[in-house]
Amino acid sequence: MTETDFFKCLSDSTRLDILRIILAKQNVCVCELTELLNLSQPKISRHLALLRNFSILLDQRQGQWVYYRINPELPEWTKVVLETIAKQSDTLNTRINLSSSIVCESIV
Repeated sequence: MTETDFFKCLSDSTRLDILRIILAKQNVCVCELTELLNLSQPKISRHLALLRNFSILLDQRQGQWVYYRINPELPEWTKVVLETIAKQSDTLNTRINLSSSIVCESIV
């Protein structure tokens, strides 16, 4: 991943919000992101795919749900940028209640 690719990923407000949520909650399911951001699952998944393709995020399947987390193997310079973003999450917290607990339910 180049610096340009990294900053292009961060240039979209939805992707930036996704990263802020994941930075705050550590391990986040797609259903949580759709609920918190009030966006459709396909739209969230498109953004997550881009972040995953550039290895910014890692995914892990647990049953039918996929959880995302920040890749711990990111270059050090990206971690500094992400830490800065995490510290600036006050604007996100005023729009989104990150303390709410969303439980992903099985679809029968």
